[in-house]
Amino acid sequence: MSAYAILPIAAGQLGVDEAGRGPLAGPVVAAAVMLDPMQQPDGITDSKQLSASQRERLAPLIKQHALAWQIAVVDALQIDAVNILQATLQAMQQAVAGIQQHFNEILVDGNRAPEFGARTHDFAVQTVVKGDARHVAIAAASILAKTHRDALMAEYATRWPAYGFAAHKGYPTPQHLDALQLHGPCEIHRRSFAPVRRAIAAGGAGG
Repeated sequence: MSAYAILPIAAGQLGVDEAGRGPLAGPVVAAAVMLDPMQQPDGITDSKQLSASQRERLAPLIKQHALAWQIAVVDALQIDAVNILQATLQAMQQAVAGIQQHFNEILVDGNRAPEFGARTHDFAVQTVVKGDARHVAIAAASILAKTHRDALMAEYATRWPAYGFAAHKGYPTPQHLDALQLHGPCEIHRRSFAPVRRAIAAGGAGG
């Protein structure tokens, strides 16, 4: 369980978090969520502390009761082009850019926040290490980002069944590494990541 107490949402706070920085395949996904301080689903916490079924139950409730929410996806090609950190920041920028409602503060999980464009002077930006375990707004964003990315990886598993994406979501599990060595990378693998580069060098078939 988390060592931190989840802080309640304050009016005008926008939580931002991402999912998918560590995998060898698939996109990085960011979500921005502004919850209603007077009405939010029970049980919102760090997505990593929840089971898949708990996340899948909470995600539609968060969308239903949020004052605003947005999800952004940056694919493997862009990750390879700019690196995973910059791709993550781009996804966060895109998610926030899609929020039309007024907000006065952005809470970003981690220790790095992107530039949020011309509107930056209208609001404060705060980075929060372990923010998904500390702020309910960030926790809600973590749930939306995680469930959206997991659904994408389940779709990719039907297109590239040899890799087992539905099970490991692109993370470097032994199953995934074995499949990568046997088949080489497919279209959604991140070729800038070392295990994928090694598989290419070893002459995997690819797909």
